[in-house]
Amino acid sequence: MARLEMGNLWEEFNRLGTEMIVTKAGRRMFPTFQVKLSGLDPLADYVLLMDFVPLDDKRYRYAFHSSSWLVAGRADPAAPGRVHFHPDSPAKGAQWMRQIVSFDKLKLTNNLLDDNGHIILNSMHRYQPRFHVVLVDPRRDSERFAHQNFKSFSFPETQFMAVTAYQNHRITQLKIASNPFAKGFRDGEPEPW
Repeated sequence: MARLEMGNLWEEFNRLGTEMIVTKAGRRMFPTFQVKLSGLDPLADYVLLMDFVPLDDKRYRYAFHSSSWLVAGRADPAAPGRVHFHPDSPAKGAQWMRQIVSFDKLKLTNNLLDDNGHIILNSMHRYQPRFHVVLVDPRRDSERFAHQNFKSFSFPETQFMAVTAYQNHRITQLKIASNPFAKGFRDGEPEPW
């Protein structure tokens, strides 16, 4: 079983229409995708990974006058499908269940030629992150049990629009207020000496 961490923050972003920045060099997600796992075999090895699937076959544009996203046409050709393996994979179930699992190293890019292993997404398209838990099955014929050894989780509140710059000013404000790494953008805070 997987439980999404920071669910309230994800919900707050989702109500506004979450946007995630994609850059040529790659940008980390905020909120960070984090889960708490339970029910794994403590002695078995597991690989954890994520992928991102398009929510629909449309491209969008932001209408500032109505503060809403509008369909702007058919989706661009899908970027190469990639997965992001958690860097601690494989690890024992006991290790995964001991603490919150964080995908804080995962980066999103719009660079189709990326050779850094980042997740390639099209800007102005909507995506659903998916989280996968794969049992490392030592049996010779493990492929026969693939459906039993593979579990996927999707949390609807984590879906987002990929953008090269924030479109919705309320998303910008919430990111600045919530992200400890955005402290340089906050108004009214004295600069440290």
